Amino acid sequence: MPDDDQLEEGSARILALTVCSAAIGGTLQYGYNIAIINAPTVYIQTFINETFQERWGAELEVYQVTLIWTFIVSIFSLGGLMGALIAGPMAIHFGRKKSLLLNNVFLILSSALIVFSRAARSFEMIILARLLVGINSGVSMNIQPMYFGESAPKHLRGAVSLSSAVFTAFGVVLGQIVGLREILGSEPYWPYLLASNAVPGFIQLLTLPWFPESPRYLLIDRGDKDACVKALRQLRGCDSLQSEMEEILQEQASAKGIKAKTPWELFMDRSVRWQVLSVIAMSSAMQLCGNDAIYFYASYVFQEAGISAEKIQYATIGTGSCEFTASIVSNLLIERLGRKVLLIGGYILMAVWAVVFMLALSYQVWVYQVMKAAWDREN
Repeated sequence: MPDDDQLEEGSARILALTVCSAAIGGTLQYGYNIAIINAPTVYIQTFINETFQERWGAELEVYQVTLIWTFIVSIFSLGGLMGALIAGPMAIHFGRKKSLLLNNVFLILSSALIVFSRAARSFEMIILARLLVGINSGVSMNIQPMYFGESAPKHLRGAVSLSSAVFTAFGVVLGQIVGLREILGSEPYWPYLLASNAVPGFIQLLTLPWFPESPRYLLIDRGDKDACVKALRQLRGCDSLQSEMEEILQEQASAKGIKAKTPWELFMDRSVRWQVLSVIAMSSAMQLCGNDAIYFYASYVFQEAGISAEKIQYATIGTGSCEFTASIVSNLLIERLGRKVLLIGGYILMAVWAVVFMLALSYQVWVYQVMKAAWDREN
């Protein structure tokens, strides 16, 4: 009979592998797809102009190319909104694990569109592909944390849920590295760079089916107690599940007869109003801090900062590495410091550096002129 340490080690291994399998095709994709769009900026803009010229015999103005490029970048966010809206019904109807697997359909379709876009001479295929990638990211960003939180034991729930952010940051760094000119960031390979997100998707399709569904979904949504016990045994590596089963059964009893609510119904429900407002405030702060915009338009930002074109790609890796480091540190500290301290500290840092960033961009020309005038006087 194996001892408790062996059981705990075995269950931790299964949980860790489940987290990795789900995240590779989940939030890692979100970070990866944010990062890879920056490297081929010039090549895609050239492709847009050439395509337009071949079709209508006229060359686009710079602002027109930039407008189409901006649409390609921003439609990813629109797809994310669409994915977030369908994530709830998918999670209830198909389950958490199966929804993550089905979500790869959007990814594979987008990769196929990207690969054939240059041969078809169609930048519209790139736009549609980015929309599908956004839907994929919206679904995974909502279902994956749900799957993690419902599969992890109580004492690891915070760290496991936060691992979604760690994989997002890792996806950003990975996308920036793959996007280097020495790898896939050169002109001949940019379609393969944008289609390379299919690789993590295939890894998930091959690995995730071997891991259990969310125990809470199996019991509360499907009412399958035997499947719930089997999933818990696989995740925990032991048979002593009484306390956790009682907790899930209590949750099932409290949710009995209550149908899923629409967002509007949640706003109208006074009993959960503060929880809803808290979620909105925290999510808004994270998304409106401008973090994603820097990744999307890193080439423009660093070019304006005076960094040479050949070194911009390395500077972008530095930004992704900072986020990756911060997410790992937060993951290690969350159970010790708690959620509130990390949230408040993160928001304060975001606010301070957003102000610094704004002032630096606003006054960079003025500072340059002052320093140039002082240099001219001295010489």
